[in-house]
Amino acid sequence: MSQQPSPNDHPLQPYAAAPAPLSPSEERTWATIGHVVPLAATVLSAGTLGFVGSLVVYLLYKDRGPFVRAHTANSLNVQITTGIVLLISLPLMLILVGFLTYGLAIVYAVVLHAIGASRANAGQWWEPPFTLRFVR
Repeated sequence: MSQQPSPNDHPLQPYAAAPAPLSPSEERTWATIGHVVPLAATVLSAGTLGFVGSLVVYLLYKDRGPFVRAHTANSLNVQITTGIVLLISLPLMLILVGFLTYGLAIVYAVVLHAIGASRANAGQWWEPPFTLRFVR
């Protein structure tokens, strides 16, 4: 007769280990990537896929260090703000002003991501201007 193992027979194992913190150099690298990937996605997709790039990098690296968290959160906030302006621009295209606001939103995202990538690569903390703060 075999006995069923009881829950007390094995020590509880965590589902996953906590992510290891990154070195300062790795934090700068991933903070820079957190701006470059959405910048490229924004340019290549006319503003529609930059959010995905920001979200993926934020979710993967937000718990790995304060510097990378701040920059990837800023990147995500830029993309959320851009997305809101893009959505508002769609109905405004009926009166033609939406084409202007759509283009300005993409330029806004590209410029802020370029500045953010430059600052992250230099190891500088940075808050993007004219950006709604949804993610901290």
